[in-house]
Amino acid sequence: MKIYTAQTCGELLARGTFEREEQLRTVREIIADVRSRGDKAVFELEEKFDGTRLTAENFRVSEEEIAAAYREVSPELLGSLRRAIDNIYEYHSRDGRKDNVRTDELGRTTGYVVRPVESAGIYVPGGTAPLSSSVCMGVLPAKAAGVKRIVVTTPAKNGKIHPLTLVAARECGADEIYKTGGAQAIAALAYGTESIKKVDVIAGPGNIFVTLAKKEVYGQVGIDMLAGPSEILIVADGSADPDFVAADVLSQAEHDRLSRAIVVTDEEELAQKISEATERRLRELPRQEIARESLDKNGGIILVGDMKEAAAISNAIAPEHLELYVRDPEGLLPFIRNAGAVFMGAYTPEPVGDYFAGPDHILPTGGSAKYFQVLNEDVFTRKMSVISYSPQAIREDGKHIVRLAESEQLAAHARAVQARLDKLTEEDK
Repeated sequence: MKIYTAQTCGELLARGTFEREEQLRTVREIIADVRSRGDKAVFELEEKFDGTRLTAENFRVSEEEIAAAYREVSPELLGSLRRAIDNIYEYHSRDGRKDNVRTDELGRTTGYVVRPVESAGIYVPGGTAPLSSSVCMGVLPAKAAGVKRIVVTTPAKNGKIHPLTLVAARECGADEIYKTGGAQAIAALAYGTESIKKVDVIAGPGNIFVTLAKKEVYGQVGIDMLAGPSEILIVADGSADPDFVAADVLSQAEHDRLSRAIVVTDEEELAQKISEATERRLRELPRQEIARESLDKNGGIILVGDMKEAAAISNAIAPEHLELYVRDPEGLLPFIRNAGAVFMGAYTPEPVGDYFAGPDHILPTGGSAKYFQVLNEDVFTRKMSVISYSPQAIREDGKHIVRLAESEQLAAHARAVQARLDKLTEEDK
């Protein structure tokens, strides 16, 4: 890994963007096609991109397919999956949905009540490996929020979804599972087809086509965030084990050629040891080619003067995953403002959060942690305002409301309140 200083790392901080125009044109064409032709468009696109021949009969995953999937998952793996599900669901259910309505001494009642959306679509990426963790992290927050209908879409390779993905979806409580991915899946969830009834919110990570599709349909449906390539930033001081840091760097670099892995440290000797350990571990990695390109293009080690400067650089990057691998992570945490998830201490590597601890791993990337939050049950709920005025309250506030309405030249607004004031005045006589 290349070593930078705080003064020379500007190029590294600016990396992580990618061209979108060509992909955006493709996404818009796909969305328009699905809106116009529904299932037929989805079926043609799935055959084109994934080699899957779909019909109205096999588009939705059947009970027989789910039962077959259970037979292919070992009892040991199923046991680990169920323990992870328990942790994740308990975490997302911890606070519950809290209404907040208060009435003052004059009878002014104001506040909000919290309601879940009616339906949610959870996108689960496909590929060669099963992503049961993405199923759990997408479905369980919606389940904890009280969503009645949860739909999972995921690509099927040659007509088959990996058994573990199907088992995870069933274990988490998904109501419907469909064999579709990419922009066509997002379009189907947003607008509906003959087979898929539209949803209210779409959540879950995906490639650039999925992300751009979510951006295009936002407003027609709610979305969780616009996620990009995975990233990690590790703040390390002299207490850090360079081999542990190297292992954690590669845990993200192996994801994708566009992934980012950055280390920030105030120890020059540690920086050199981390660079050497990363190279050693990299040579042993099955996905060595992908990880190396990721590190060469988007990775590096930044030398800083102290931990406060490290925190400032971290806040500027706003990483998806932030590891505080320092002597006193609790002492450094107050200086951290922007991150998707923070992992504290030597024995909390990022995969603990990916799979098991409970907090969600669907996180904002590309600096969007400055304004997006981790996926949680709030994404699947709405706050509805509640307002109730007593006669005493309208007497007290009415003249102010009338005055403000008249200042905006909205006479009917003012008169709606004045009518009540006049009636109360008559009753007082």
